[in-house]
Amino acid sequence: MVVVPRNKLSGDKIVPDRKSLASILFGLKAQGKVIVLTNGVYDLLHVGHVRCLEDARSRGDFLVVAVNSDSSAERGKGKGHPVVSAEERMEVLAGLGFVDYVTEFDEETADALIEQLKPNVYAKGTEYTLKTLPERDTLKRLEIKAIFVGDKKTHSSSKLIEKIRKKKFG
Repeated sequence: MVVVPRNKLSGDKIVPDRKSLASILFGLKAQGKVIVLTNGVYDLLHVGHVRCLEDARSRGDFLVVAVNSDSSAERGKGKGHPVVSAEERMEVLAGLGFVDYVTEFDEETADALIEQLKPNVYAKGTEYTLKTLPERDTLKRLEIKAIFVGDKKTHSSSKLIEKIRKKKFG
């Protein structure tokens, strides 16, 4: 008889308690694993998101994706955002095979998240630079490497929403 380990279910990848996630990541880092952290709203997941996430994952052994809470997304993107709840956005991201852990955060920036999780690498999309990265001082202080991933930003959830609004259905 052959025993085949089951794949990790998407729900197993969602870790809402950041203290628990920090403990998991600490253990992985102690084993020499490279942890990559990225964050964003991820409303209406599109090809630009997937390209960024795949690129980020290729830079380490484990990819942690932090999703802006609904209130944080609305503060950052404006009224009517997000279209999809944080709970559902996290579940969709957890369903991607190259995403290892998903959590949520409510803060304006990812500084507190970075301080708590202490990844080896912090990944953001190519619309950012080291000069425009809000978390740059925290990264420097903690000696965490910043990388910029994905292709040139030509996709966005906002553009997708606008495209849907212009479509004529039935």
